Amino acid sequence: MQDAELLHTIHELVEEEHTLERAHVGTGLSAQERDRLHELEVQLDQCWDLLAQRRARRKAGLDPDAATPRGAEVVEHFLQ
Repeated sequence: MQDAELLHTIHELVEEEHTLERAHVGTGLSAQERDRLHELEVQLDQCWDLLAQRRARRKAGLDPDAATPRGAEVVEHFLQ
């Protein structure tokens, strides 16, 4: 996935996240909505990680297309 595609995906995920959160201001989310919010957070972490990998590889003179997405079990343990 190219940088522009990653940024577009990130934008779409953030929009969905914000829409979900705005729809429930002052009220709680259902279990299904909480699960979806968690899925969005994981997908965002994965996209940001892949984008960072691509940028680092490019800066190091390496092929950014060789960057690979990491699983949720990896990106969810990164320190923010």
